[in-house]
Amino acid sequence: MKSFLEHRLKQQEEEVSNLRSFLEVVDSLLTERSFRRVEIKPTVEVPQPKTEPTVSAGDSIPIMTTDGVRIASLAVTQGSLQVTPEATVNLDSNSPPLRSFLVAKVLEPMLVKDKESAAAGSLSPDNMVSYEVEQEDGRLKAIVIRNYGDDRRLLELKNAIRWTLRRMYEKTGGGKT
Repeated sequence: MKSFLEHRLKQQEEEVSNLRSFLEVVDSLLTERSFRRVEIKPTVEVPQPKTEPTVSAGDSIPIMTTDGVRIASLAVTQGSLQVTPEATVNLDSNSPPLRSFLVAKVLEPMLVKDKESAAAGSLSPDNMVSYEVEQEDGRLKAIVIRNYGDDRRLLELKNAIRWTLRRMYEKTGGGKT
C-alpha cells in the first residue's frame, strides 16, 4: 500500500509540475500578445458608451500612450495619412511591432487585396494603397500611407498604428531621446 501511495504521489507531483510549466507558457504568450489584467472598480454611475471619434480629411490626431504621453501625430488628408513621431520620442524603425505587425499583417495584406482588385478591374492601379516608412539612423521619422481607401480601412489603420507605436514606445523603455 505504501509503495502504491508513493507512486501515486510522485505521479501527482509530476502532473502539477507539468501544469505549472504549461501555465508559464500560456502566461508568456499572453504577455507577448499584450493581454493585461484589467482591474474593474465598481461604480455607482452608469457608464456612458464610449464612441470612437470619426476621422475625416484634414484631421490631425494625437497618438498617446495609456499613461497620457503623446508619442506621435496622425495627420489625415484626402486619401492619405501621415504618422509623425514626436521629436522627443525615439522609436526604433526596425522594431518587431512595426515590421512584423503593421507592415506584414496590416499594410501588406491591404496591398495584396488592392492588387487583386486592380487585376479584376474593380480598382484602378492608381488607387492602390501604398506606404513608405521613413527612417533616419534606425529611428522612425514618419509613416506615409497613400490611397488608404474607405473609412473602415482608415479606422483599421488608425487602430493598428496606435497599437504599434505604443508597443514600440514600451519596448524602448519609454522611447525618450
